[in-house]
Amino acid sequence: MGRAFRQRPVHLAGKPRTIRDSLGLSQNELIARLDLADEIYQDYISAYERGIREPPLPILLKYARLAGICVEVLIDDEIKLPSRLPIVPKHSPSRRTVYAH
Repeated sequence: MGRAFRQRPVHLAGKPRTIRDSLGLSQNELIARLDLADEIYQDYISAYERGIREPPLPILLKYARLAGICVEVLIDDEIKLPSRLPIVPKHSPSRRTVYAH
């Protein structure tokens, strides 16, 4: 049995790199700002930025929140990043609801 084709955003690698560059952060500084020091290493960020690895959804959410954008902007190839980052989001996240497992 083969693996099914999975669509991947074409520009997903470039957008996190643009966010990091716009904020003037090194890869290690980015990891600290994303509060991921205990979870990922610099080579993960490098692999995300080169398109070798695809960031997991929770990490994409952290990138989006850091930049003040919606996750959709990162994922949708037809939406460009704002020219200035970070921005003040037009929406504010609703209060989080804790779901019981």
